Amino acid sequence: PIEIKETFKYINTVVSCLVFVLGIIGNSTLLRIIYKNKCMRNGPNILIASLALGDLLHIVIDIPINVYKTKMNGIIWTFVAYRSLESSGENVKEQENGQTGMLLAKDWPFGVEMCKLVPFIQKASVGITVLSLCALSIDRYRAVASWSRIKGIGVPKWTAVEIVLIWVVSVVLAVPEAVGFDMITTDYKGSYLRICLLHPTQKTAFMQFYKTAKDWWLFSFYFCLPLAITALFYTLMTCEMLRKKSGMQIALNDHLKQRREVAKTVFCLVLVFALCWLPLHLSRILKLTLYDRNDPNRCELLSFLLVLDYIGINMASLNSCINPIALYLVSKRFKNCFKSCLCCWCQSFEEKQSLEEKQSCLKFKANDHGYDNFRSSNKYSSS
Repeated sequence: PIEIKETFKYINTVVSCLVFVLGIIGNSTLLRIIYKNKCMRNGPNILIASLALGDLLHIVIDIPINVYKTKMNGIIWTFVAYRSLESSGENVKEQENGQTGMLLAKDWPFGVEMCKLVPFIQKASVGITVLSLCALSIDRYRAVASWSRIKGIGVPKWTAVEIVLIWVVSVVLAVPEAVGFDMITTDYKGSYLRICLLHPTQKTAFMQFYKTAKDWWLFSFYFCLPLAITALFYTLMTCEMLRKKSGMQIALNDHLKQRREVAKTVFCLVLVFALCWLPLHLSRILKLTLYDRNDPNRCELLSFLLVLDYIGINMASLNSCINPIALYLVSKRFKNCFKSCLCCWCQSFEEKQSLEEKQSCLKFKANDHGYDNFRSSNKYSSS
């Protein structure tokens, strides 16, 4: 077996803590901006809010468990023999089932429910991100293609339907993760470990097919699909802009500049998504295509894939916190809103603190004034 070194454990812990803090602050601020400002409640921004909510769900539930698995528990990548435990009352039966290759935690103390919930939330969150980016790319093409469509304030009905469909489809596509993941025991250095993984022996033909084709399915749907849709609709959008350039009205110039800025923002989000998820998908595809258990140099390849897999996991986690930062850097409107929102929070905290100080000063003065009155009354009574 190949073990993760302490250096990678500390790097993963630092990155995860950074993602947790920045992700909660950034995505919460983004949701507050869109909720508080009526002028920000339009179709694209509501889709961005849906994306931020999915990232928050992943950050709150999955990141703390990943930190525990890596730092407190340790991770190995190995081919091990696994046993399934069947309990009935006080009797526990062991069944030797075979071998599988996996990147796993040394022990899983969270129980079967969390073993199924964590991968389910992960895949649902990624699905929300992927489908939201696809919907944003299509929306930008529709906005540029219909020059006469003036953007209004409020959420269009079609956008609300899109968001509901995005969440429902993402949840449905994540159900096989909850069904397939299970806890099993394995031999590791003479002791039994409880590990959580996609069980190698699935009960139904569909789940067995899902287990076999999972990495290719994730690569095609959760990575290639948003890139292909973005490339297609941005190409159509560019052709539409070039075709109608001569007929554009001067009065709509400012309006078209805003649409171009939104299109640039969406493209930036898709680019960030691609950069963050490329190493992890590359690691899984290389493992499927290049790894051979009979190869005498397989340990060197496993070591390389292990490092690439670890880098990919950390970069994929970064995607949950980097969207608000990208919006701040690319969009002037979001940048101004972020500044005003964060300044309001700071000012409200300072005002609250100064108010408490003023109240304490007034109480002190009142007590001091009462003490002076008491002293003067004592003087008069003594005289």
